[in-house]
Amino acid sequence: MQNSIEVKRTFLYWVRAWLPVGLAILIIALESTEYLGSDHTSGPLRWLWEHVIGPVNERAWELIHHLIRKTGHFTGYGLVALTWLRAFWMSLPRLNFVRTALLALLGTALTASSDEFHQTFLPNRTGLASDVVLDCCGATAMLLVFYVILRATKGTWFERSI
Repeated sequence: MQNSIEVKRTFLYWVRAWLPVGLAILIIALESTEYLGSDHTSGPLRWLWEHVIGPVNERAWELIHHLIRKTGHFTGYGLVALTWLRAFWMSLPRLNFVRTALLALLGTALTASSDEFHQTFLPNRTGLASDVVLDCCGATAMLLVFYVILRATKGTWFERSI
């Protein structure tokens, strides 16, 4: 059901709708550089880990570092999915939540695929299909959590019905 108040779709409206997606993709692009490969993040992350948690041996650190990076994929792309969801929700008001979420998942999958493809051209990065799957799992999880929150609050703070 559409809200009885029509929103005027000015240029600023479209900027507000899509700017978060652009910023999310920009952040992904910046993180996808040679300078943020695992060979560059291990040292600073280990320093932080050891100052907060305590010393760790090399073998354990390799696993911890791997898990930190993969958790970043999962969480980061979950947030990217929410920006896509918001943009499509604002742009296509007649779609229900499920269809909007599917579009958000598609946008996230395209972003993740582009990111991994880009990484194949960098000397210290690898483009992995498994990372795209992980990214999409993070996106799906975040969209499901958001859906559950909407249902639990009956969407009262949201302008459209679910």
